[in-house]
Amino acid sequence: MRYGWADSMTDEQRTQLFDQLGEQRWKDFQGDEPELTPTFPSEPVDSIPEGMDPISSEFFGYYAMKRGFHPNSIGAFTKTSAMAFMNFPLMNYIQTISPRPILFIIGEHAHSRYFSEDAYNMAAEPKELFEIAGAGHVDLYDRTDLIPFDKLESFFTENL
Repeated sequence: MRYGWADSMTDEQRTQLFDQLGEQRWKDFQGDEPELTPTFPSEPVDSIPEGMDPISSEFFGYYAMKRGFHPNSIGAFTKTSAMAFMNFPLMNYIQTISPRPILFIIGEHAHSRYFSEDAYNMAAEPKELFEIAGAGHVDLYDRTDLIPFDKLESFFTENL
């Protein structure tokens, strides 16, 4: 999150976002409830709204439709949650996982693919990157025809 999707955030944009998040923290502190990011509909819908960006569209297609809808899952975070993600250096210690093996499973068309590939490149051996042809990010939540159960079973059998 610190660098934006596909590492596209500039330093100027990051500084501006931190300023906005700092202001939002004060608003949340002074108000009764923290402000939330946009949520999904309260009832499942049958289609994805036009004009939605590809990442939001993929999550909407899962969480806002019958496929993944649940009334207790509003899909919202506090607006200031982004600050904690931006300030936590997720990859600083990835090499310390070694010598424990890591299996990265990615969808061929996942919007998060680049991040998994970056993590794989930073990780020490032993490691494996396993790609699921034709899969997006949320496909690996529930598409049992795409989830590589045999790969997971062999990985855990071999490494636990």
